[in-house]
Amino acid sequence: MQTTFTEEQLKDPGIQRANEILRACVHCGFCTATCPTYQVLGDELDSPRGRIYQIKDMLENERVPDEKTVKHVDRCLSCLACMTTCPSGVHYMHLVDHAREYIENNYKRPFTDRVLRWVLAQILPYPMRFRLALMGAKIGRPFARLMPDARLRAMLEMAPKHIPPVSRNDDPQTFTSEQPRKMRVALMTGCAQKALNTDINDATIRLLKRMGCDVVIPEGAGCCGALTHHMGKTKNSHDAAAKNIRSWIREMDGEGLDAIVINTSGCGTTVKDYGHMFRNDPLAADAARVSAIAMDVSEVLMKLDLPEGEDKELTIAYHAACSLQHGQKIKTYPKDLLKKAGFTVVEPADSHLCCGSAGTYNLMQPEISGQLKQRKVRTLEAKNPDIIAAGNIGCMMQIGSATEVPIVHTVELLDWANGGPKPPALDAERGAREPAVPILR
Repeated sequence: MQTTFTEEQLKDPGIQRANEILRACVHCGFCTATCPTYQVLGDELDSPRGRIYQIKDMLENERVPDEKTVKHVDRCLSCLACMTTCPSGVHYMHLVDHAREYIENNYKRPFTDRVLRWVLAQILPYPMRFRLALMGAKIGRPFARLMPDARLRAMLEMAPKHIPPVSRNDDPQTFTSEQPRKMRVALMTGCAQKALNTDINDATIRLLKRMGCDVVIPEGAGCCGALTHHMGKTKNSHDAAAKNIRSWIREMDGEGLDAIVINTSGCGTTVKDYGHMFRNDPLAADAARVSAIAMDVSEVLMKLDLPEGEDKELTIAYHAACSLQHGQKIKTYPKDLLKKAGFTVVEPADSHLCCGSAGTYNLMQPEISGQLKQRKVRTLEAKNPDIIAAGNIGCMMQIGSATEVPIVHTVELLDWANGGPKPPALDAERGAREPAVPILR
């Protein structure tokens, strides 16, 4: 693609990167075949190629974003299926992230949009605030249908029926390996996940300990910054990311780390991109070091060589989170691990398509998200599984709100298969949750 940025414009590192990405695009349109919003809406402007043209025009002419452009950029899920499909290697993720930052800085949204986005940015990345908000939403859930705004209805309807108790395993501490140490790792405990599902981190710690890891929960680490990053709120996202970088670097320069383990794939995609996010920042070198050892939990478990399991006579429908298969290019590891543990693994049709969760997308674009959710649930249920497995809390909440099939994080199933407790979501009475029990060190 030909671009016409001026020399003055190209002095801006963001524009310079956008120019590189735009020039890589050859207009082939392969991306439209795998774009969920194009499939649902059938509008070229709601495809990656259409958005690329709009972003190019907006950036080259340094114009104030118009409502039409903002609408189509907002409709992008950032599922990154287009990057998997693209034969030219167009790094759409960096381009759309830059466009969102530009829109955030140059476009005045309607008042209700500004309020909703501010509320989400001030609540979701903070576990205790989020937990309090969930309690309020639980009370308001019966009245969701009375809400005049579809986004407010979506927020109330997505609130879980049961809010788990706080797990003290998320507090800063070190869990010692149960066998001669193979690795020393830091576990990213996240933000929203700590309020929505405490079983995932607990299972991760148990399994890693059992497989020969010292597991560190470092002081100062928290939200990865993804939620605000994808809203274009760069200062918020970079502030959160910088805290993580400093926290993990202290461990790396202290007793050392072999890996930073991440069990929420959306966070993993962002942390692995810290090197790019901070490329022009004084933290650039440290950010690159962090990104270099950031791993999804499935990557670490493949290194640790889990033992073979007996046939469990359970069929697992594996849902491939977009951030894992497209963002991190991890496609086979979770399935390989589940099969090795003794589960029968099946995949739904069109497994490359997004479930519609996409961070805050299901809250900000509930109609499109709802269509994608229903399609995803239909394809999963068509496999008649006993359990649905996924590696991302957002996908689990999205899919779980529309099916009676239990949905469990992959690591919970692997922990269970290797001597851990049965995942609570598989209990007959799914609401009967025992209080979180601290893991003994």
